[in-house]
Amino acid sequence: MNSRKSVVITGVLGGIGRQLAKTFKENDYHVIGLDINDADAPHCDKFFKFDLHKYCSDLNYKSEMEAKFDQEIPELFLLVNNAAVQILSSVSEVRLEDWNQTLNVNLTGPLMLSQFFLSRLERSMGSIVNIASIHQQLTKKRFVAYASSKSALVGLTKAMSVDLQGKVRVNAISPAAIDTQMLREGFDNDEAKVQMLNELHPSQRIGKPQEVSQLALLLAEDKLGFINGANLKIDGGISNVLKDLD
Repeated sequence: MNSRKSVVITGVLGGIGRQLAKTFKENDYHVIGLDINDADAPHCDKFFKFDLHKYCSDLNYKSEMEAKFDQEIPELFLLVNNAAVQILSSVSEVRLEDWNQTLNVNLTGPLMLSQFFLSRLERSMGSIVNIASIHQQLTKKRFVAYASSKSALVGLTKAMSVDLQGKVRVNAISPAAIDTQMLREGFDNDEAKVQMLNELHPSQRIGKPQEVSQLALLLAEDKLGFINGANLKIDGGISNVLKDLD
């Protein structure tokens, strides 16, 4: 039996996912990473190539992966639902398959994984951390599916905390702009645009992946065990800003 606390992190190969794995590994967790891509996962003790959309839409695949998890993950203290897809489209453009994929990965997947690992989390008196987004509160054009999924994920967090009271704590983290390769690619690696983004925030900078991972670590530990059903914004104050015309 593994004496270290075990954590499952989905989307472990993304910018925030890699940092989550690094932070928990440095704090002596047994890190189990899941990702749709298959690449080197340096901070993981175990890694599984895993398709959340398929997990929610293909019963055979779901059964196959759960049999593997039953064998490979006998105990669990923390589930971090970090994986997400962001497919941009306006209301008139939204395709049903893109909408379903977004909801499966960003919302239904976290619920199904929470359900599957529930008995392990109950035994360890552990918790679930859902990585939501500032888009649950403030959004932009063409983020219809993504913003809807993240709003629902925060609602799911609250509902699960009530439903699982006394058994498993459930919290959400809603980051604003975090300095990852994906964010920079979204700005075509234009440093001037990234600088403008920095200056929009009262903090005068965007967030760092390790700030999200440190918050997840704090939420996982018993020192802050009274935090339950919360959605903690980590946004550099951007959600307080009302832009003027000058």
